[in-house]
Amino acid sequence: MSNIEKGTGYLDMELLRFTTAGSVDDGKSTLIGRLLYDSKSIFEDQLEAVEAASERLGNAEVNLALLTDGLRAEREQGITIDVAYRYFATPKRKFIIADTPGHIEYTRNMVTGASTADAAIILVDARNGIIEQTKRHSYIASLLKIDYVIVAINKMDLVDFSEDVYENIKKEYAHIAELLGLKHVFFIPISALKGDNVVNASENTPWYKGETLLHLLEQVPLKEGIDELPFRFPVQYVVRPQTAEWPDYRAYAGRVASGTIKVGDKVTVLPSYTESTVSRIDEGTKQIDEAQAPQSISISLADDVDVSRGSQIVKSNELPHVGQQVDLMVCWLNHRPLQLRQKYIIRHATDEVQGLVTAVEYKVNINTLENVSDDQKINMNDIAKITLKVSKPLAYDLYANNRTTGSLIFVDEGTNETVGAGMIVE
Repeated sequence: MSNIEKGTGYLDMELLRFTTAGSVDDGKSTLIGRLLYDSKSIFEDQLEAVEAASERLGNAEVNLALLTDGLRAEREQGITIDVAYRYFATPKRKFIIADTPGHIEYTRNMVTGASTADAAIILVDARNGIIEQTKRHSYIASLLKIDYVIVAINKMDLVDFSEDVYENIKKEYAHIAELLGLKHVFFIPISALKGDNVVNASENTPWYKGETLLHLLEQVPLKEGIDELPFRFPVQYVVRPQTAEWPDYRAYAGRVASGTIKVGDKVTVLPSYTESTVSRIDEGTKQIDEAQAPQSISISLADDVDVSRGSQIVKSNELPHVGQQVDLMVCWLNHRPLQLRQKYIIRHATDEVQGLVTAVEYKVNINTLENVSDDQKINMNDIAKITLKVSKPLAYDLYANNRTTGSLIFVDEGTNETVGAGMIVE
């Protein structure tokens, strides 16, 4: 009997976040639709709406891709444009799926969807094999430190479920995975349209002895919880009611980015390095003794110290890096190229500073996966290693250790557009 059937434990079930990636028409949306359909995670009214939409579009069968392609433009063009999130659960685990676009123009959307993922499903069309977008999305998966990558070789029904086709693609991708340093890679031959090896094992691939996609997703180990990482508390707001009831109350509100904190813990406020002790923790109107990520709380300190939005409170024995110059891997998101020495607004956690790129160390050639040092022009969808100098010190971790304090975004001062996403590296 499942946790859901027993009526207990659903909220305590493990949650796996995963993203799909692949080129246009590789079948990402159809795969997610098949997962939802075969795992019986679709409400009747949803299915009826999809059946009606399929009929309007002239599809002979129910088009499961419509379960995720919610925008009118997506349904008309048959492509994914925006990131669509879907939720479902099995007796073993809860899931959040990010269906990301395959077209190179929407690489930034793929970065968004993959930034919070524990695992990635990279689809490969069995007829086309490994292409540039396969490499691009694999590189992004490695860049975002996604430990588990499942290569779903789709449309096997269109190549007569050929074992040779599957093995050739598997061999070619294994070489790419080695170059990128992907830690755990799994291969599955599937047909998202027909359902082979998605939720149920297929009789068409007797030569495949591995798991179905859903069973593999249920077994993927989760990363270390963010509550087990060093304590990081980016301050969002200084709370000072100054009322008759609370004349001297001062607290610092925000969301715990990682770790745990207790009343009595010794802390350091960065970037000033001022030390104090936690005297009180409030969660809404309730006073608590301990908090952990990702709770939203207010922290009061024993001493009157200078704390404002953008400051970071950390445990004194778990200090992060602090500095005005950082090395980043950046994915450029805007049609205007990155400009050396141009001022950008840099948003890091709750902090906002001015910054400029002082050097481009190299740009990644997605086709060869080589680093090119003689090309300094960073265009939209390019990935590069750069050096950033900011106007005041940032308290940061490496992205590999902490996704929140190890990442930042570039904002254009003139248009207020987000133009780049950066991951701090050594």
